[in-house]
Amino acid sequence: MPAEDGLTATVTATERFQLVLQLRRRKRFAAALREIDGLVRTDPHNLSYLSVQAGLLALLGRYEPAIDIYEAVLARAAANARLWIGYGNALRTVARTADAIAAYRRALQLKPALGEAWWSLANLKTYRFQPAEVDAMTVALGRSDLSAEDRVHLHMALGKAQEDGHRYKVAFDHYAAGNAERWARVRWDGEANHRHVVACERLFTPDFFAAREGGGCKAPDPIFIVGLPRAGSTLIEQILASHSEVEGTMELPEITDMARQLGAGLPGDKPERYLEALSVLPPRELESLGQSYVDRTRVYRQSGRPRFIDKMPNNFNFIALIRLMLPHATIIDARRHPMATCFSAWKQSFLEGQNYSYNLTELGRYYCDYTRFMALFDRVLPGRVLTVRYEDLVTDTEAQVRRLLDHCGLPFELACLSHHETTRPVRTASSEQVRQPMYRDGLDQWRRFQPWLGDLRSALATVLDDDA
Repeated sequence: MPAEDGLTATVTATERFQLVLQLRRRKRFAAALREIDGLVRTDPHNLSYLSVQAGLLALLGRYEPAIDIYEAVLARAAANARLWIGYGNALRTVARTADAIAAYRRALQLKPALGEAWWSLANLKTYRFQPAEVDAMTVALGRSDLSAEDRVHLHMALGKAQEDGHRYKVAFDHYAAGNAERWARVRWDGEANHRHVVACERLFTPDFFAAREGGGCKAPDPIFIVGLPRAGSTLIEQILASHSEVEGTMELPEITDMARQLGAGLPGDKPERYLEALSVLPPRELESLGQSYVDRTRVYRQSGRPRFIDKMPNNFNFIALIRLMLPHATIIDARRHPMATCFSAWKQSFLEGQNYSYNLTELGRYYCDYTRFMALFDRVLPGRVLTVRYEDLVTDTEAQVRRLLDHCGLPFELACLSHHETTRPVRTASSEQVRQPMYRDGLDQWRRFQPWLGDLRSALATVLDDDA
């Protein structure tokens, strides 16, 4: 039986299922789906197999079949609270918000202290908790048997509830408690991140790119939207995905995985290995990498449109790799006011990939390093990365949309000005917000919390305007 990573010969169903879970952890979703499909064919009534299959289909953007499978599984396993959350997440993504809320509430009926379900409601952004729900979360938070992760989610959900109720100090205290809980359990080295930015400044010069001109895969398909989370990237994605030639996919893991694999066999820290490997890649290898990216992302593309969006914010770290292996790809940097971006990220409760975001000082340092990194590419690749500021997009929409489309080489279409009417799955925390007309309410929300954001302001001092 063929399998990933050279695994062949006869294996047990248990071993094959473990392979599926391993591939899913490594974000090899297409490979994991192929394996789980085989297991489901041999045992079509196995609820564990079906649940994982539904989750993988959702991760690959195939929400309708995922929802069908979730419903079939829940008909037999209605007491599984976490299945209701997975089902609710899929419903939310396809704009069935009322059904998603009902699913999250069903999970809470089964497990009233399940923090993930409370946070799922809060993460809808447009959801408003009722007083009885706030009381229920407060009671749950007082339980002695609460897991650390449930406690984090409950604090963050209560922060959202209190913020909506204009009780900003209470909200801040909940956000702070949730982030402190998670910060104590993650690893983050801000100094190492800063050293990586400095190393990139030494390596990536105009001469570096000039010496490699003409290489890479010539496919113009990808449009990369990069930046920091909560900076407006989903809004830009929704605008572009409203164009007849562009498909919005999701935050794809491929670039990060390819960068990780580049330096896998070299000594040193991971960032150092990546830079060393990238510096010696021959032109043929760069072309092969670019084609591999196009091939690997084809599984996410379902509309047949010639262009597609990869909205993984962290891809800003790999702009050099993108430029070398896909020289005709489009890159857009989503930018928002530093205080607004960082505060919004801090209260978001990311599950993974943003360890710096749980501490206000480290978050501010990371933002400064990010802007320094982007300034590097403005110098060495002038005009290749378009910076789009959220504030400009909100206040001068048509001019900014035309600017966006020009950078992508796309003709203007009126549909891009009515992005909220575009029907498509949206997987990020802004899914409900981008289904509304453009609004200004989010521009200054952070200002309500100014009295308690001194650490963040200090960390951001070098990038803040005098009136910020």
